[in-house]
Amino acid sequence: MKAIGYTQPSETVASDSLREYEVDIPVVTARDLLVEVKAVSVNPVDTKLRGRINPAPNMKILGYDAVGVVKAVGEEVSLFKVGDRVFYAGDMTRQGSNAEYQLVDERIAGFAPQSISDAQAAALPLTAVTAWELLFDRLQLKNDSTQSLLVIGAAGGVGSILLQLAKQLTNVTIIATASRDKSADWVRKLGADHVINHHKPMAQQLSALGFASVDNIVSLTNTDQHFEQIVDCITPQGKFALIDDPASLNVVALKRKSVSLHWEFMFTRSLFTTTDMQTQHDILNQVSALIDNGTLVTTVGEELGKISVANLLKAHEMLEAQTAVGKLVLSGF
Repeated sequence: MKAIGYTQPSETVASDSLREYEVDIPVVTARDLLVEVKAVSVNPVDTKLRGRINPAPNMKILGYDAVGVVKAVGEEVSLFKVGDRVFYAGDMTRQGSNAEYQLVDERIAGFAPQSISDAQAAALPLTAVTAWELLFDRLQLKNDSTQSLLVIGAAGGVGSILLQLAKQLTNVTIIATASRDKSADWVRKLGADHVINHHKPMAQQLSALGFASVDNIVSLTNTDQHFEQIVDCITPQGKFALIDDPASLNVVALKRKSVSLHWEFMFTRSLFTTTDMQTQHDILNQVSALIDNGTLVTTVGEELGKISVANLLKAHEMLEAQTAVGKLVLSGF
């Protein structure tokens, strides 16, 4: 089968950062599904791993979002059957979705939405699971929550689905940050009640909107650049959650306000085979149902064409330049 990967890390994108390989189709065991991949999306985690992780002498296949059709199942599989159309974000310890076939544990896969295309569905798994876990596992928001929520860097992939989930499944007041007119329009469309610019002092902008402080803050990018403002803007005894990897963070600054810190990493359940690993199967099925009943919409920002070396490199470049709005998807080989 065709697979696209790398053997040497590259901190910046070059023409040889990714290559096409011919490898054997993997064999299912236990709770594995063998999926024929139809569409994928590209996430910041792909670029981070390409730049940091050295798989040599082996080859690493990237890709942490996929939609496809089940072609074979392991002897312990009970949730799916051959022919099912599934979507999932995969497992960092295994080979990724930038290949014609991929193995995935059934406990982290869901039934793909029936009402949208493969490319549209591929935009959802990683960001939807991340956003769901952020809102409902980490911040522990409820359907009747009426607090305020500030989302920093809201126009990207995670923010695009998080805004919808918060708007549709809670009663929180949502303030999103965006620095360009295009991204500001995008976050308003997806559910933001207010929009401020994270390149300008946030406390002043929040005050102008009538917020002395914010109960919950989610930082999706460049947390180290915004951390002092986060500490200043958050309500005493509030909750702060993040997903990125700041080089350092003075968490002691949160003590005076008794603010709780929550890190979200959607690969934790699969990485450690936690007892609640199948929760991600349940989350994806709920997201699929919400797509099919019109509550949520796909977060595709741009379709880049076929799954190829050239198009994957283009996606990596766009993500590293932080110019993408919504998700970047590719479909077919």
